[in-house]
Amino acid sequence: MPNLPRFLLLLLLTLGSAASPAQDNDQPPPTTAPAATPAQTLDQLGSQLDTVKAALKDKKSDVPLADLRNTALGVQDQARQLAASLAPQMTALQAQLGVLGPAPAKGAPAEAPEVVAQRRKLDKAQADLDAQIKQAQLLGQNATQLAAQINGLRNDEFQARLASRTATPFSRTFWADPVRAFPDDMVRFKRLGARFAGAVAQAWQPPNRQPLMWCLVAAALLLGGGRRLLERLLLTFSTHHVPDGHLRRSAMATAVALSAVLTTGLAAQLAYLGLNWNGILDDDLAALAAAAVGLVYFAAYVTGLGRALLSVQRPSWRLPALSDLAAQRLRPFPWLLAVAALLFGLFDNSSRAIGTSLPASVATRGLFALVISGLIGAALLRLRHARQAAAADGAAPEHRPLWVGLLTAAATLGVAVSWLGVATGFIALAFFVAVQMLWVGVIVATVYLLIQLLTDLIDALLLPHGRSGIRLQATFELAPHTLEQAAVLLAGIGRVGLALLALTTVLTPFGAGPRDLLASAEQTLGGFRLGELAINPGTIFGGVLVLVVGMFVLRMLKRWLAEQLLPKSTMEKGMQDSIVTLLGYVGGLLVAVLTLAALHVDLKSITWIVSALSVGIGFGLQAIVQNFISGLILLVERPVKVGDWVSLSSDVEGDIRRINVRATEIQMWDRSTVIVPNSQLITQNVRNVTLANAQGRVQIKLPMPLHTDADRVRELVLGILRAHHGTLTAPAPFVQLENVNAGVMTFNCVAYVSSPREVGGVKSELLFEILERLRRERLPMTSPQSMLVRTLPPLPEEDEDTG
Repeated sequence: MPNLPRFLLLLLLTLGSAASPAQDNDQPPPTTAPAATPAQTLDQLGSQLDTVKAALKDKKSDVPLADLRNTALGVQDQARQLAASLAPQMTALQAQLGVLGPAPAKGAPAEAPEVVAQRRKLDKAQADLDAQIKQAQLLGQNATQLAAQINGLRNDEFQARLASRTATPFSRTFWADPVRAFPDDMVRFKRLGARFAGAVAQAWQPPNRQPLMWCLVAAALLLGGGRRLLERLLLTFSTHHVPDGHLRRSAMATAVALSAVLTTGLAAQLAYLGLNWNGILDDDLAALAAAAVGLVYFAAYVTGLGRALLSVQRPSWRLPALSDLAAQRLRPFPWLLAVAALLFGLFDNSSRAIGTSLPASVATRGLFALVISGLIGAALLRLRHARQAAAADGAAPEHRPLWVGLLTAAATLGVAVSWLGVATGFIALAFFVAVQMLWVGVIVATVYLLIQLLTDLIDALLLPHGRSGIRLQATFELAPHTLEQAAVLLAGIGRVGLALLALTTVLTPFGAGPRDLLASAEQTLGGFRLGELAINPGTIFGGVLVLVVGMFVLRMLKRWLAEQLLPKSTMEKGMQDSIVTLLGYVGGLLVAVLTLAALHVDLKSITWIVSALSVGIGFGLQAIVQNFISGLILLVERPVKVGDWVSLSSDVEGDIRRINVRATEIQMWDRSTVIVPNSQLITQNVRNVTLANAQGRVQIKLPMPLHTDADRVRELVLGILRAHHGTLTAPAPFVQLENVNAGVMTFNCVAYVSSPREVGGVKSELLFEILERLRRERLPMTSPQSMLVRTLPPLPEEDEDTG
């Protein structure tokens, strides 16, 4: 059977055996080593710290400081976990001792021997456990101090390397040493090449030839057409399944970057797998080949990231605000930077493997600094010339954010420092600046791409008029502006988080590994304190998660009660609303308590807040608490409930629409809403028209002339009241002659309806009908008025002369 199918079959059998239970019951189960006791674990951790301290004292030790620091941090984590695991045992012992109680005083009756022996045993166990916990805490503190000491040594070593100076490249001394050591270095490289050629020849032998050929063919297919095929598949997928808009553009840019990494990196991984199929490479060659594969991954990512952001062939997909001319001129630089980084990485790793001379390494690093900084400087110049050409053609300049201008200025300064460093002999400084410019550029480009993808994804998911947005509004009963606010908030949080992560990565000390990145992020983001309350990103995330999940569960429970369970019961609507509201208060309080517990907030952490606000609480909280308690009384005793028609002494009359924790909403007759504090409904006189299912009373005052036939009017109006479809037969309508005054007699017409809310409409209809019938029966409601005009005779004329 060929080796490759045999390997695949063996892999499948291995996975299947790992996923399925053992079938051979005759063989005994594998024995596992007993777990170490806390004392043994403490001894091991102490010996590891002693080893680290001895390595630091030994100046000839070749152990890297990064490895020593990782060991110290590992001891710190294990000691912290051990102390945390022993804490429950201490609590259990203290509880047992509490059950036994204190030892009897002198002169008191003696205890039973069994109780004395049990107390003595528990005291000894508590003392031993307390000593182990204190020892673990001490080891953790020592490990923390040792890690800080190693970090200081690393910083000192790094600063010393940056401050070191060699001869300038313009002097003969700078080139004399590499030329002198060149023959020896070439001999070492030839030996490495011979070892590699021997490994390749051995891999080409019949036992290993077929797997090597399969791997090389697969790698060639990936490099030849794998990337284009993957990009076409991703383009087809995004066209049919990704919503049209900005998300499709950012998703395709991310897919282009990742496809380059997957295809090229996987091709390099396959070549390494075929070459080292049966462990042909020795440890040094295997480490060198694995490092080369990592460099290929990095170079492929740089090229893919450049293609994704520049998007020369598809300008509509371009994310940055770059013109077509600028993108075209910047097109070769990602490839050149990737090739330069790959070549230098291969040479540097090979030099470390064979131990080349120091002058050769210095010269190589100076050359790399010049190449990287020169490529970055040339890219900046081409970008500037493209903008000048676009301005000369009359095109509007692209919008440049502030951070782009700052980054461009920093890159220009870095290019100048790198070239000056090489010219003046500060090769280490120039090399560090060049590497950091390349590293920072990759990080900034990655974060920019991730920010665009995250923002577009959030906008697509929470767009009020999109498919998912409409579904969210229907499922959770959210308003469109709520989704828009949530999208802006989540996008802002994501941008800040990615920016902080990028800043932490950039500010990590030179040569740090993933563990140092995590430690630096925790130190940068977790060192804030608010009084006695520690601000930890992980704790904040947990608290927010508890809050969101709790509110979601509470909302779903309230919705289930209000829409499914309670409507099927015999409770009236007001009682159902009261139960749902009370559940919301209790559930909200429980969620708040769980959130504070997840944030590790205790009363001591918020004491200073309460102290600072005690004066304001004394004056302002009194009314709030009064209204809150009144609201609970309204929900429990239910003197008024949702749906009641109430009238207050303050000329407020209407239907109760909602009873909140502080106030009650009453809808007036004109559809306006009055917010009434709950305390007024408890302390003031409230008229509840519908408390006992009261009936409505329609009352009409009907004035008629004194000469009108009263019996006829009574029969006519009473018939109208009885005939109306809205009036009740029991109690029956009635018409009374209420008063006779100044030639007018007043009839009091009364009818009853099923609800007070129907009084206005029924009264209006009855008035229309009464007026129409009275006009038809020629029964006027006023007496006709007559006017008598008299002409008086003229007065007798008097003499002008009266005397």
